[in-house]
Amino acid sequence: MSDLKNLIQQKFNNEPFGGNGSLKALSQKGIELFNEQGIPTVKHEEWKYTRISGVLGKEFSYAVDATAVTTTDVDAVRLPGHEMANELVFVNGIYHAELSNIRSSAEELVILPLSEAVKGDYKSIIDNNLGHSAKYHTDGINAMNNAFAYQGLFIAVKKNKAVEHPLYCYYINDARTAGVLSQPRTLIHVGVNAEVFLVEEEITLGTSDSFINRVSEIVVEENANVHIYKIQNEDSHSSCVKTTHVRQLGVSKVNSVTLTLNGGMIRNNLNFILEAPGCESNMYGLYCVKGETHVDNHTIVDNQMPHSLSNELYKGIIDENATAVFNGKIFVRQDAQKTNAYQSNKNVLLSDAATVNTKPQLEIFADDVKCSHGCTVGRLDEEALFYLKARGIGDKEAKALLLHAFAGEILEKIELEPIREYADQIISERLGFEI
Repeated sequence: MSDLKNLIQQKFNNEPFGGNGSLKALSQKGIELFNEQGIPTVKHEEWKYTRISGVLGKEFSYAVDATAVTTTDVDAVRLPGHEMANELVFVNGIYHAELSNIRSSAEELVILPLSEAVKGDYKSIIDNNLGHSAKYHTDGINAMNNAFAYQGLFIAVKKNKAVEHPLYCYYINDARTAGVLSQPRTLIHVGVNAEVFLVEEEITLGTSDSFINRVSEIVVEENANVHIYKIQNEDSHSSCVKTTHVRQLGVSKVNSVTLTLNGGMIRNNLNFILEAPGCESNMYGLYCVKGETHVDNHTIVDNQMPHSLSNELYKGIIDENATAVFNGKIFVRQDAQKTNAYQSNKNVLLSDAATVNTKPQLEIFADDVKCSHGCTVGRLDEEALFYLKARGIGDKEAKALLLHAFAGEILEKIELEPIREYADQIISERLGFEI
């Protein structure tokens, strides 16, 4: 890992800090912790089943010319419904306004570099929330992103505003001339009585190795509603660690759906911190992987106050030599009485070589709660297959029908119709199911 450490340190030394002391302090602490911790190995309990050192041992560069990405490149990767969306384009980790399309007015939506936002009206929000994810992720990967947080983007959804146009975020790595390591960073503040839809997708251009280490911290105020949809459908030379850290500071509702199909090594960290009474959090995930893809979903739900509800359902379809990991932690703190917290992980293995490691966890420090957690791993239901084939449905079609029904419980949680239809299409194509 010496080459990576040298690359990160050189990048850190060569670029000036932006913003005020809080940004500088977070960046300085990040580089120090990264140099101390390095890249986690399988000896690290949270990385027991995911070997990230091999991925980061490849040759990467920070110096790739981001201006080589054009509007034509972006046109080729736009998601359905983009005509009515705010499109935010990040190239090699940095937000590019000239490639983006912002349709909402400044009365609804504010988009600023963190280094600018921290100097103005949003200083206290940034000081109080940027870097909060580090309390839950103390490894070198999160620290590496913190080191360059000053390059990040601040997004504010104004209070009492339901943003009409969803936010489509495209994270593009341009690996057409060299391997690229990028570290996008966003802090999103959703004001009182506000609502927003977020759609996120990573894209690699070219065939060189690509690694995205992304951290997105979302602050949700009272009576706000947030919908988060992630689509992961990359090539085998593209790997990533994606951390989404949600703080619900007032009674609010947040829904998250993560859809994973293809990629090299994929690690999803999803944290929900329920810091006010009466919060609702819904976390849904579907990983339908094959080939050599490795997907690792790590989730944390931290119930800190009473009368909150959290639902978590992750489903996996693993084929060929693919591997999957699910590690879900639910904390119910002493003050979180009357909490309802549910967690379920269900997996279907389609080949003898497919592997899944699942570890649901529940830690309860309160005595008046309703909580449950569990997991299943198995094959397709033979009785259901027999029933369908007995009615003239072919073997391949019968399997596709059962798997599509299995996946449908997650897909139906996507409320944006163009994104739901697109997700159904790519899942159906993967399963051989005709819509």
